Amino acid sequence: MVILFDQYNLPEDVFEVIFATEQQVMVGRMLFETMKQYGGEIGKTEMSYFANKLHDGTFIEVDEDVGPIKKKNKIKISYNKRQFYDRILTPMKGMGMIDYDMYRKKYKVSEGFQKALVKVGLMWNREVAAPVKQS
Repeated sequence: MVILFDQYNLPEDVFEVIFATEQQVMVGRMLFETMKQYGGEIGKTEMSYFANKLHDGTFIEVDEDVGPIKKKNKIKISYNKRQFYDRILTPMKGMGMIDYDMYRKKYKVSEGFQKALVKVGLMWNREVAAPVKQS
Protein backbone atom coordinates (compact mmCIF):
# COMPACT_ATOMS: atom_id res chain seq x y z
CA MET A 1 0.00 0.00 0.00
CA VAL A 2 1.22 3.48 -0.81
CA ILE A 3 0.50 6.43 1.47
CA LEU A 4 0.46 9.79 -0.27
CA PHE A 5 0.01 12.90 1.85
CA ASP A 6 0.56 16.65 1.75
CA GLN A 7 2.70 17.71 4.70
CA TYR A 8 1.13 21.19 4.63
CA ASN A 9 -2.45 19.90 4.73
CA LEU A 10 -2.07 16.91 7.02
CA PRO A 11 -5.45 15.92 8.50
CA GLU A 12 -5.88 15.51 12.26
CA ASP A 13 -7.21 11.96 11.90
CA VAL A 14 -4.61 9.31 11.03
CA PHE A 15 -7.31 7.29 9.28
CA GLU A 16 -7.76 10.14 6.77
CA VAL A 17 -4.07 9.78 5.90
CA ILE A 18 -4.32 6.01 5.50
CA PHE A 19 -7.59 5.53 3.64
CA ALA A 20 -8.78 7.07 0.37
CA THR A 21 -12.52 7.44 0.93
CA GLU A 22 -14.64 8.87 3.71
CA GLN A 23 -16.44 5.53 4.11
CA GLN A 24 -13.13 3.68 4.53
CA VAL A 25 -12.09 6.24 7.14
CA MET A 26 -15.33 5.63 9.08
CA VAL A 27 -15.01 1.83 8.89
CA GLY A 28 -11.32 1.90 9.89
CA ARG A 29 -12.15 4.15 12.84
CA MET A 30 -15.08 1.88 13.84
CA LEU A 31 -12.82 -1.19 13.79
CA PHE A 32 -10.16 0.56 15.85
CA GLU A 33 -12.72 1.80 18.42
CA THR A 34 -14.25 -1.69 18.64
CA MET A 35 -10.83 -3.21 19.29
CA LYS A 36 -10.11 -0.60 21.97
CA GLN A 37 -13.39 -1.50 23.71
CA TYR A 38 -12.12 -5.07 24.03
CA GLY A 39 -8.74 -4.10 25.48
CA GLY A 40 -6.96 -3.72 22.14
CA GLU A 41 -7.58 -7.22 20.83
CA ILE A 42 -10.42 -9.29 19.42
CA GLY A 43 -10.73 -12.85 18.19
CA LYS A 44 -11.59 -14.16 14.74
CA THR A 45 -15.19 -14.69 15.82
CA GLU A 46 -15.59 -11.08 16.95
CA MET A 47 -13.91 -9.84 13.75
CA SER A 48 -16.29 -11.92 11.66
CA TYR A 49 -19.24 -10.59 13.69
CA PHE A 50 -18.01 -7.02 13.10
CA ALA A 51 -17.69 -7.65 9.34
CA ASN A 52 -21.15 -9.26 9.17
CA LYS A 53 -22.69 -6.39 11.11
CA LEU A 54 -21.14 -3.94 8.63
CA HIS A 55 -22.31 -6.05 5.70
CA ASP A 56 -25.89 -6.01 7.01
CA GLY A 57 -25.71 -2.29 7.77
CA THR A 58 -25.23 -0.54 11.09
CA PHE A 59 -26.10 2.90 12.41
CA ILE A 60 -23.39 5.26 13.65
CA GLU A 61 -23.50 8.78 15.04
CA VAL A 62 -21.63 11.48 13.15
CA ASP A 63 -21.16 15.17 13.93
CA GLU A 64 -22.52 17.53 11.31
CA ASP A 65 -21.82 21.24 11.10
CA VAL A 66 -24.96 23.15 10.17
CA GLY A 67 -23.71 26.72 10.16
CA PRO A 68 -22.66 27.61 13.72
CA ILE A 69 -24.59 24.65 15.14
CA LYS A 70 -23.12 21.19 15.59
CA LYS A 71 -25.60 18.37 15.69
CA LYS A 72 -25.34 14.62 15.95
CA ASN A 73 -26.94 12.65 13.17
CA LYS A 74 -27.37 8.89 12.86
CA ILE A 75 -26.46 7.44 9.51
CA LYS A 76 -26.61 3.86 8.27
CA ILE A 77 -23.29 2.56 7.03
CA SER A 78 -23.06 -0.62 5.04
CA TYR A 79 -19.81 -2.13 3.86
CA ASN A 80 -19.35 -5.33 1.87
CA LYS A 81 -17.74 -8.06 4.00
CA ARG A 82 -15.20 -9.04 1.35
CA GLN A 83 -14.26 -5.40 0.74
CA PHE A 84 -13.86 -4.91 4.49
CA TYR A 85 -11.22 -7.64 4.61
CA ASP A 86 -9.54 -6.50 1.36
CA ARG A 87 -9.62 -2.71 1.82
CA ILE A 88 -9.62 -2.19 5.57
CA LEU A 89 -8.28 -5.10 7.59
CA THR A 90 -5.57 -6.38 5.20
CA PRO A 91 -4.00 -2.92 4.67
CA MET A 92 -4.09 -2.23 8.42
CA LYS A 93 -2.31 -5.55 9.03
CA GLY A 94 0.21 -4.86 6.24
CA MET A 95 1.09 -1.43 7.62
CA GLY A 96 1.52 -2.76 11.16
CA MET A 97 -1.55 -1.08 12.68
CA ILE A 98 -2.99 -4.48 13.58
CA ASP A 99 -1.18 -7.76 14.24
CA TYR A 100 -2.68 -11.23 14.01
CA ASP A 101 -1.53 -13.97 16.38
CA MET A 102 -2.10 -17.26 14.53
CA TYR A 103 -1.76 -19.39 17.65
CA ARG A 104 -4.21 -17.46 19.80
CA LYS A 105 -6.37 -16.51 16.76
CA LYS A 106 -6.50 -12.89 17.95
CA TYR A 107 -6.21 -9.53 16.20
CA LYS A 108 -4.35 -6.95 18.28
CA VAL A 109 -3.73 -3.21 17.95
CA SER A 110 -0.01 -2.85 17.24
CA GLU A 111 2.77 -0.27 17.44
CA GLY A 112 4.30 -1.66 14.24
CA PHE A 113 2.88 1.22 12.18
CA GLN A 114 4.70 3.85 14.23
CA LYS A 115 7.93 1.82 14.13
CA ALA A 116 7.66 1.42 10.35
CA LEU A 117 7.21 5.18 9.89
CA VAL A 118 10.28 5.84 12.05
CA LYS A 119 12.20 3.36 9.89
CA VAL A 120 11.07 5.19 6.72
CA GLY A 121 12.26 8.48 8.26
CA LEU A 122 15.66 6.94 9.03
CA MET A 123 15.87 5.57 5.46
CA TRP A 124 15.22 9.09 4.17
CA ASN A 125 17.94 10.54 6.44
CA ARG A 126 20.42 7.97 5.11
CA GLU A 127 19.47 8.83 1.52
CA VAL A 128 19.95 12.55 2.13
CA ALA A 129 23.34 11.98 3.80
CA ALA A 130 24.62 9.56 1.12
CA PRO A 131 27.37 10.82 -1.19
CA VAL A 132 26.56 11.67 -4.78
CA LYS A 133 26.68 8.60 -7.02
CA GLN A 134 28.99 8.83 -10.02
CA SER A 135 27.66 7.50 -13.31
